[in-house]
Amino acid sequence: MPHIINTATAFPTHYHSQQEISFALRAVWIKKGLDVAIFDRLQKAVTVEGRYLALPMSEYYKLDGFADCNRAWLEVALELGERVINDLLEKTNLHPQEIQMLMSVTSTGVTVPSLEARLMNRIAFAQDLKRVPLFGLGCLAGTAGVARVGDYLKGHPEEAAILLTIELCSLTLQAEDLSIANIISSGLFGDGAAAVLLVGDQHPLVKSNEKRNSKANEFHGSKVSKGSKDESERDHEFHKPRVLSSKSIFFPDSEEVMGWDVTDRGLKIMLGQGVPGYAKQLRPHVDSFLAEHGLSIPDIALWLTHPGGPKVIDTIESCLELPPKSLDKTRKHLREVGNISSTSVLVILDECLNGPVPKIYGKSDTGNFGMMISLGPAFSGELVLLQW
Repeated sequence: MPHIINTATAFPTHYHSQQEISFALRAVWIKKGLDVAIFDRLQKAVTVEGRYLALPMSEYYKLDGFADCNRAWLEVALELGERVINDLLEKTNLHPQEIQMLMSVTSTGVTVPSLEARLMNRIAFAQDLKRVPLFGLGCLAGTAGVARVGDYLKGHPEEAAILLTIELCSLTLQAEDLSIANIISSGLFGDGAAAVLLVGDQHPLVKSNEKRNSKANEFHGSKVSKGSKDESERDHEFHKPRVLSSKSIFFPDSEEVMGWDVTDRGLKIMLGQGVPGYAKQLRPHVDSFLAEHGLSIPDIALWLTHPGGPKVIDTIESCLELPPKSLDKTRKHLREVGNISSTSVLVILDECLNGPVPKIYGKSDTGNFGMMISLGPAFSGELVLLQW
């Protein structure tokens, strides 16, 4: 099975509180007839407290149409992409030429040549690197990307691959649109990038990962000796799961629920009220997917869900009957950086793999399980089963 070896994240340098962003938007839109009461209520309802933005706030007023926004998107996307891939490779002590496949994911900008092709002129990948650009999957593309790279590595077990997601949602803001969907979008979405290194089960890094996991299990079966690292520090050194399986979910005749309306002014958000309703329909799909592996919801120790919004998070937690606080990492992510579309679930994964998290070893002889869940345009969903 493919293994997740490492993750990295990157954000623009411009971070603003929700209050700052809302104040700036209100000042402009009130001149265009904004209903301030509705605006304030919706900005508060998304529960976001701050976000990274691709540009300084003053620069957004200078953007004129799709071409301007897309040029800004490409410039920032390439800077973030180069930074996050270099960080990932440095953390893993790999040379770019040791990577055999690079998959790039975005839904917030358009470029031909694609992102990963342009990055090959900035990073010394091998000339025969296999490239796979994914566009249009929206918020579910982080989980879907892990699944598709995992599928590739099952057929190429000796290879290493990188999944790169870059979403600059702020550059899709429609300055003249006072619709409910655009007001929600203006308060919900943020910007950022993430990269994940996965390898096949015959790759040399798998052996070192298995040794670390073995040491982790031994550690959790013994007492911490005086002077050793505390348990939280020891825990996060060994969190390197394998991709056990994945499942795609498609809900027919739901194209208008979420997506882009491509206009001369740019990518205009389509955001219907039905998203939580589709989230309610996840339960049978999750149950059947887990049953295929002899598992059920209580067997899942760690839930990594995309932060579609507070209602969606609450709905997933409720319909799956998860224990309290199961999705607290998702809620924390939404508060601190907003919804970064496909990048969000990978930022949460990065936090779990590289930061202190609750102990997940020792539950059973077969190891502990985690589940990645994302929903997105079509309307559709993606599930990935992880195992430590």
